[in-house]
Amino acid sequence: MDDQLDDMDLRILGVLQRRGRMSNADLADKVHLSPSACHRRVQRLEKEGFIKDYVALLDPRAMGYPTIVFVEITLSGQADELLAAFEREVSLVPEVLECHLMAGKADYILKVVARDTDDFARVHRQKLASLPGVLGMQSSFALRTVFKTTALPT
Repeated sequence: MDDQLDDMDLRILGVLQRRGRMSNADLADKVHLSPSACHRRVQRLEKEGFIKDYVALLDPRAMGYPTIVFVEITLSGQADELLAAFEREVSLVPEVLECHLMAGKADYILKVVARDTDDFARVHRQKLASLPGVLGMQSSFALRTVFKTTALPT
């Protein structure tokens, strides 16, 4: 953890990453700080890059994407140009929510959403299989999400 963060900063970050839409007055009350001091701290945390962005987290099921698939990708090589080309192109596939470069069996692991298994088959065939350098893919379907969070430990 960064030495620039004190206990109050950590409390602010902890609250914001669980309820980012609350007003500054509510946040200040929750962390026991004056609204003006809280606002200054939040602005500093944004400026210094600790707070990256504010987003609305959508429910995949409500949006028609109840199927979550984790796809292990093996590439035909490890050249920087191939990795860069793959990363550039995979970032353009809207069904891919996450892409992680891995150490181990797979080169990349993707988190993909789909409307159903037929929709995933289409994404697999039309989009993933045509990505630069793809040699092999292994897909695992999530049966149920036990829990999910975007909140980092503070």
